[in-house]
Amino acid sequence: MLSNKNNSIGLPLRKQVGAKYPLLSAMLSDMKSAPNVYKPTQFWENASSFIIQDLLAHGVEDFRRLKTALSFFVPTYGFPGWWDDRTPYQSLINSLASMKHPDCKLELRLRRFLAGEKQAYADYRVYLAAHDTRALFLDRANESPIGNPLEQYQFGEAHFSRSMLNYLLGLCFLKSQVDTQKIGVVLEVGGGFGTLGEILLGDDRNNCFYINVDIPPVAFFSTWYLQKLFGIDNVGVYEDLKKLDDLDVVSLQQRYKAVVLCPWQLTKLKGSVDLFVNFISFQEMEPFVVQNYLNHADRLGTGHVLMRNLREGKEKATTKDSFGVRAPIRGEDYDSFLPNYHLRGKNTEPFGFKTADGFHSELRLYSRCK
Repeated sequence: MLSNKNNSIGLPLRKQVGAKYPLLSAMLSDMKSAPNVYKPTQFWENASSFIIQDLLAHGVEDFRRLKTALSFFVPTYGFPGWWDDRTPYQSLINSLASMKHPDCKLELRLRRFLAGEKQAYADYRVYLAAHDTRALFLDRANESPIGNPLEQYQFGEAHFSRSMLNYLLGLCFLKSQVDTQKIGVVLEVGGGFGTLGEILLGDDRNNCFYINVDIPPVAFFSTWYLQKLFGIDNVGVYEDLKKLDDLDVVSLQQRYKAVVLCPWQLTKLKGSVDLFVNFISFQEMEPFVVQNYLNHADRLGTGHVLMRNLREGKEKATTKDSFGVRAPIRGEDYDSFLPNYHLRGKNTEPFGFKTADGFHSELRLYSRCK
């Protein structure tokens, strides 16, 4: 369990970052003078310094197995602690081995269940059944081993993590509701380490341009990941883009396959967007911050808005140091946040996730009113 004491990103920590990761240092330095609406709210303010400390201690090359990354932006299927300490589960495994008539298949099934492979395969089967041959093309999705993932499964000839299957299911839901063949410019807020970009840009048939907007340090990880995937010259980075007075979508698209921006750069973004995406992170923000991001989606004339968030809202923060929100956003709240859009569809099963504790992960799709 993370302790929230002394969690601010202080000067000593920023100096260490500057010496090792100048791109992240530039992001953190500029964030100090950004308007509050573009800064991390309580959940991510508390998380960021832990992630940075982990990064400094272990390096970016193995970021997909860092404890803080697994806690905040690298989702996994496995039971808590399975990948770093299986001791609490060993007695359960041993009980099968000590049965009078032991069955090796039972132990194998239990291990697959605890590791999350059963749930991953269930999601993979939904993806197989749902995707079709129309653009956006999803049938060649195959996740890279970059970042040294702790949890990644091979189904057929391809590899998948929970992050990739989450996005693939969301995109399958999108394709079931609207014509996606003309979607070219995709803007995502809170894109984690860049999985959506990997899916869209990993298949040349899609002819997509991907814009990821995220706070540091996560924006740093997605920049590094996408550059490793598609090459340094094909991914626009914060240090270069912050020098521009305007960020014209058409001009950026002519130069790059993808760009990674920090939130305060959104005001400079000009042009039009076909699809706006947020998966999970809006539920970790305060309503006024989410409203501002969705105002930008509207300003850019976005055709469709696809979100995956908790239908019942994130748990409330009990103290200023806890990982929660002051005002939870529930599914129907997005209706008022998007007055120029209509709710095209929503889904918890099979494309979202119905949880045991009653906080269900729901996909919501909005289309712009004519």
